[in-house]
Amino acid sequence: MQQHFSLADCDVMGFDLDHTLCRYHLPQSARLIYDSFAQYLVTEKGYDKDLLTLAPDSLDFCCKGLVLDIEEGNFLKLAEDGTVLRASHGTKSMTSEELLDTYGRREWKHFNTVSGMVSRSAKYYLYDNYFDLPGALLCARVVDSLDQHDGQKKYDFWKDMVAAIQHNYKISAFKEDCGTYFPEVKNHPDKYLQRCPDSVKKWLKQLKSAGKILLLITSSHSDYCRLLCEHILGSDFEEYFDIVITNALKPGFFSHTPNQRPFRTLENDEEQEALLSLDKPGWYSQGNAIQLYELLKKMTGKLDPKVVYFGDSMHSDIFPARHYSNWETVFILEELLGDKIAVPAESESEPLEKKGKYEGDQLKAPYFVSKQWGSFFVDRLPGLENAEETLVHTWSCKCISTYSTIAIPSLEAISDLPLDYRFTRFSANTSATVGYYPSPPRALLPNEGSMTMK
Repeated sequence: MQQHFSLADCDVMGFDLDHTLCRYHLPQSARLIYDSFAQYLVTEKGYDKDLLTLAPDSLDFCCKGLVLDIEEGNFLKLAEDGTVLRASHGTKSMTSEELLDTYGRREWKHFNTVSGMVSRSAKYYLYDNYFDLPGALLCARVVDSLDQHDGQKKYDFWKDMVAAIQHNYKISAFKEDCGTYFPEVKNHPDKYLQRCPDSVKKWLKQLKSAGKILLLITSSHSDYCRLLCEHILGSDFEEYFDIVITNALKPGFFSHTPNQRPFRTLENDEEQEALLSLDKPGWYSQGNAIQLYELLKKMTGKLDPKVVYFGDSMHSDIFPARHYSNWETVFILEELLGDKIAVPAESESEPLEKKGKYEGDQLKAPYFVSKQWGSFFVDRLPGLENAEETLVHTWSCKCISTYSTIAIPSLEAISDLPLDYRFTRFSANTSATVGYYPSPPRALLPNEGSMTMK
């Protein structure tokens, strides 16, 4: 495979919506997601009311790439070979001794299934995107609370957590104003959503006028998708895209066959009968990558059109698009911002009068390196003092270079580049730092890692 990657060589540009095209004000949205789940657990399932209060710095716990070992109530940060690098029981960090005692210096027992991206299981749950992450903090606090009251050793709260997620995000919730999440975003979109920068809107138009086909593929339902797109792009948002696919139920969109997951048309946001094939551009629901690709062949007149897909979730976007569809993948990784600079990204692009508008809610943005979990990219092996020799890449970091073509902090980071700009792609034969644009995370640079670990 060639060493460089250029958007000019791609025929089709596909975009995820949440945290890719539509960026959120993270401290506010994290708090809202946490509250929407906690509210449900307390009012519907009788959990401790203390879960409803949140200390300002507690979102520090939220770090992408954590795995919850459901039965044990433990959160784990894994090395690329599956060794446990850090762990907490509930919110409480384990010491090196406890860590070696519990997990040893060997592959975690479920690592082979997790590393195949099977992230939904009765035994564990993988946290890899900002929609999920506040739930990690809530689960950790539930474990603390159960320990305090019941001295439990095995945990069975997960079914309640799933019910809380379904209650807040189910398809009808937006329409029915049900749960805490959708009504709040509907009423205060500016508090949670960042408008799309003009440079990105201009770039999308340039892509179209260069003859590229633009797709929007989101797991959000059509009514929420419309709210987001109108807010961030404007009422003419449909003109930016040739095909809009909502309720795509990724990663299933990529892994399922046409029989398992047919496309459906929409009428007033209600899904209609299944389609036998996809014949023309438009707005659809559910579906699968196989039939979409057949349509793309027709639209481009090419036997093998080249597709690139932009997304923020390794599990739902990047891995399946690469693994099942062999698309090029651009990983949106906001952690690249936190690793470089000490201000939340939204404050850079916001006019001064808007800064501080929501400062009553002093929750720290989850861009920064978590004090509790350390760098998203590297860590030292537990139990050894000499950091120089024992710095290893995290499993999350390994996934990025394995399944992404390139990784960028936001679409804005590349929107001013010429279309034929040549990015150096990730590859097994080159250093771990190529593939990141505009620059690699500091933690991966020689002599920087040991500083970041503190």
